Amino acid sequence: MKATKLAIALLTATGISAIATPVMAYEAGDWLIRGRVINVNPNDHSGQVSVNGAAVAGSGVTVDSDTVPELDITYMFTPNWGAELILGYSSHDVDASGTLNTLNQVIDAKALPPTLTLQYHFMPNSNIRPYVGAGVNYTYFFDEKVKGPLDQPGAKVKMDDSWGLAVQAGVDVALNDDWFVNLDVKYIDIETTARFKGTAAGKVKVNVDVDPVVWGIGIGRRF
Repeated sequence: MKATKLAIALLTATGISAIATPVMAYEAGDWLIRGRVINVNPNDHSGQVSVNGAAVAGSGVTVDSDTVPELDITYMFTPNWGAELILGYSSHDVDASGTLNTLNQVIDAKALPPTLTLQYHFMPNSNIRPYVGAGVNYTYFFDEKVKGPLDQPGAKVKMDDSWGLAVQAGVDVALNDDWFVNLDVKYIDIETTARFKGTAAGKVKVNVDVDPVVWGIGIGRRF
């Protein structure tokens, strides 16, 4: 993966200089503001598509990935413990699969997934500061549009919002007392049901577990 190779190279380069130059540790009351570029890569699993109440054998959907900017804010309660709020949104195409794969794209939608995690930072006194976290995600789907052969005047689709768990691991590599490079990965539990009305096929419904792995690299500052 190009993003992963870039992250490793950047962290290696900055890590060498960080090890050589001691910097100030995290302290209780610190705010850490990070800007990241993230890749939202769904690990999706779909149920069968239902058309007018009848399941279509062997059918399903897939959700594509997206690369977007993200902002996250961490407050340190102690040098080791902090809470992170993740803000950003992504856009995704949903494609028919299996026996309905000839339909290709059926939905275009946006996802707003604010995620709050409690983090433990293992080495707050070090220049290289790994952490893990766990918390809760709420995903709001919006601006959904029917696409492809299902689309016709009056056709609509609505995707249910989702509550789920989130886990993460990452590392901050200090550049100086306040600035650092960040590499982060998250797994987010997202489940939704898409309901179509007024389409060329009538009423259509499908359940899908999106469950993305979110890779991120960026730069942050302590305040």
